[in-house]
Amino acid sequence: MRVQFVTLGCSKNIVDTEHILAQLSKADIDVVPETEDLVKGNIDVVVLNTCGFIDIAKEESIESIMTALRAKEEGYIKKVFVFGCLSERYMKDLKTSIPEVDQYFGAYDIKNVLKAFGVTYDSSLETHRFITTPRHLAYLKISEGCDRRCSYCAIPGIRGPHISVPIETLVKEATELASKGVKELILIAQDSTYYGLDLYKKRMLGPLITELEKIQGIEWIRIHYSYPDSFPEDVLDIMASSPKVCKYMDIPLQHSEDKVLSAMHRSTSAEQTRAIIKKMREKVPGIVIRTTMMVGHPGEGEREFQGLLDFVKEYKIERLGAFQYSEEEGTWGANNLEDNVPSEVKQSRYDALMELQSSISLAYNNSRIGTEEKVIIDSYSDGIYIARSSKESYEVDGDILIKSNGVYNPLLIGTFADVKIISAGEYDLAAEFK
Repeated sequence: MRVQFVTLGCSKNIVDTEHILAQLSKADIDVVPETEDLVKGNIDVVVLNTCGFIDIAKEESIESIMTALRAKEEGYIKKVFVFGCLSERYMKDLKTSIPEVDQYFGAYDIKNVLKAFGVTYDSSLETHRFITTPRHLAYLKISEGCDRRCSYCAIPGIRGPHISVPIETLVKEATELASKGVKELILIAQDSTYYGLDLYKKRMLGPLITELEKIQGIEWIRIHYSYPDSFPEDVLDIMASSPKVCKYMDIPLQHSEDKVLSAMHRSTSAEQTRAIIKKMREKVPGIVIRTTMMVGHPGEGEREFQGLLDFVKEYKIERLGAFQYSEEEGTWGANNLEDNVPSEVKQSRYDALMELQSSISLAYNNSRIGTEEKVIIDSYSDGIYIARSSKESYEVDGDILIKSNGVYNPLLIGTFADVKIISAGEYDLAAEFK
């Protein structure tokens, strides 16, 4: 049987797909690479692991379903399965509106996905993964769900309450990943700093990292999706002293002003937000911070937006992405707040914020010209090695581009190298091998 998984949305979905593929590995199944075009044909089942978080992600998932159904109608594939957050959130509606899909499964319906292939879930494979990322890096999902109730966010309704994965399970999974050649672990969760509160009654991200550091073969550990409220400062101490923990922190702040933070139901204040950024800079010199901001949330007036711009100017966060508020059905905001910022104002604010951030990013990248950095080489394309330093996370940040001078050595992919930064743009940098 030839099966293709198409994974949409966030990196957490990638981990789910990899766990399912590991379970399917004991069956007579040929996994078709996601990059292979559906119309090449001879695919028995396409499984779409969907995202249902915000409008643009939902639209992408629906478009992917329709593309697969067209390929099915034309005879290139036999069956289409839909799995993940979109079907978890809209199962009834999808079955009614798109009945051509052969089977729908919710986000946690892994056992029934396997059953559809005639495979029984094997608990001995619980920590096994079929790696779909470049083989030298992997995401490690340390918990699932979320106990927070941000007014705009549908994730708790889709994924349920926060559930931490035990430390011993994560160490076993990471050890198995390292045995397959993984050198970089990217820790992910809905809120990584909440890790351990349910199992151990205290925040355990720091102790978890300490255990992961001991694994032979793992050279970089990167932290994603941290929440600013009650941030476990022992993590900063570990980061400052460990050669394995990247001096990099993904911490979605969403806004800087009290009025908006309160309307968002963020359990942090403007003062606390500034304090944690200052603490990170003080405790971990050279730390690179990545964040996201939202514009156009109900209650954001011109004064609050200007405050956000002033915050970004002052703190010069190296990596910043933004998105515009949209009502998500089932959330507190959709039920209780009026979406009163016009779409053209949201777009104008988004453009202004990203223009400001572009100048900050360019200045930061320019400051690195002439420096020597350790990079990991992810891939090769058109005479260029595509790499990252500890300051860039996979797929969400820019790349460091290194000319091969016409000589391609495939053995370099997945290895570390020392390079010198020779030029920079707003996003990517150029370098040469030392």
